[in-house]
Amino acid sequence: MKFYEQLPKLFPHSPGVKQLFESNPQLVEVTAQRNSTLQGAYLILAARALGLDCGPMSGFDNVKVDEEFFATGKPCFGCEQEFFPEGHVKSNFLCNLGYGEPSTLFARLPRLPFNEACSLL
Repeated sequence: MKFYEQLPKLFPHSPGVKQLFESNPQLVEVTAQRNSTLQGAYLILAARALGLDCGPMSGFDNVKVDEEFFATGKPCFGCEQEFFPEGHVKSNFLCNLGYGEPSTLFARLPRLPFNEACSLL
């Protein structure tokens, strides 16, 4: 949730953008959710390009996942705080990756045709 701390290094052409996020927790939340979803989609595309099966999931208890894996609200003695600093990481979705047993995999679900799913303006 503190992605904006790296913006001076990663987004140098806009020096004031870090301060924009520091003063607006709602903007941080919305931006983190949107951008982490996009990054997750890129992960899935890359994994599928490598031939892996992917099972993205929502509908789980985010609070429990965050408490268990990201030390939400409690100090993390002896664990790697540099990668998952206390309370700075929240779950968005889960995704299992691997090679599924072909006989138990679902066939691809139907997709809407382009003209039903998209509008060109």
